[in-house]
Amino acid sequence: MGKFVDHETWPLRPEDEGPHPAGPEPLWSESVYLDFAAEDGSLAGYVRLGLYPNWNRAWYWACLVGRDRPAVLLADHHVPLSVPGPPSQDGAGTRPGVLAVRGEGGGGFRAAHDVTDPMRSFRVTLDARAAAVVDDPAMAYGDLGGAGTTPLAFDLEWRSGGDPYPYRFMSRYEIPCAVAGTIRVGGDEEIAFSGYGERDHSWGERDWWQMSWLWSSGRLDDGTFFHGMRANVGFEMPWPCFTVPPGGGTEEREGFTAASEFGADGFPSGARLEVPGMPMTVVPLAFAPVAMTSPDGEVARFPRALCRFEAEDGRSGYGWTEWHQPPGWRGHGWR
Repeated sequence: MGKFVDHETWPLRPEDEGPHPAGPEPLWSESVYLDFAAEDGSLAGYVRLGLYPNWNRAWYWACLVGRDRPAVLLADHHVPLSVPGPPSQDGAGTRPGVLAVRGEGGGGFRAAHDVTDPMRSFRVTLDARAAAVVDDPAMAYGDLGGAGTTPLAFDLEWRSGGDPYPYRFMSRYEIPCAVAGTIRVGGDEEIAFSGYGERDHSWGERDWWQMSWLWSSGRLDDGTFFHGMRANVGFEMPWPCFTVPPGGGTEEREGFTAASEFGADGFPSGARLEVPGMPMTVVPLAFAPVAMTSPDGEVARFPRALCRFEAEDGRSGYGWTEWHQPPGWRGHGWR
């Protein structure tokens, strides 16, 4: 990898895989998402690490969902901030150090994020003693203290399957990936995982309690990756959108938009993605939601879901979609 889409707005560099100096804003954060899904949609999950240095905390989320199994969720919003380890030296030169965190969520957990090869490979290890077992996704918005628990562990590697895609005018980039490794859940289930996903890295001010958005990423059965994101800001603009065909090569696509439908409980029942040249419908299959409380006590909801994508040309596939719901979100123009 190494061929970046160039918007001529900011230069994405391999060094951006590492941490960035914090800005002065109270809600300045640095965020890394890594999601995955089996090719047949039978198993999926994601991890997010968010660093909030001016709020003196980190957030850590991890989940596992799948066919005929309840969601397993870890969401800790009071993780002590960690300092990245020193840069590592290898045959390719210097790379960012491992960022390790420990928290009390999940009955106590430890996790490590390692950029093993900038823009090419990223490894996550997680060991949580007692993540929540959630039969009804709405439970995730309340107190999970009474939920059943199970151990959850990941040792997964995301290897880039396309060139990095930076957003316009925003310090954020996406990389579609092949994902492989080992998942352990419960006392005796060990899964040799192989599938696909996307990793997302951003830094800057993010106020979760103001703007709503849709973010979606997946892989179709012919090997095509796609990604689209649309925020509800009251007007259309060049939203981030790209595809990676089976032969490789990231292709930016202009004109992405989306429309979503929601049930009375607020969970999305489906969406329509207008990916230019390949419009598709989104069918949520399994939710792994999170609720977030602001420093002022406002609550935002974040129903992220494993989804099946059905393109109009007959292709289909799996991946993840999120619908962010801050206070007043229903009036934010989802159609």
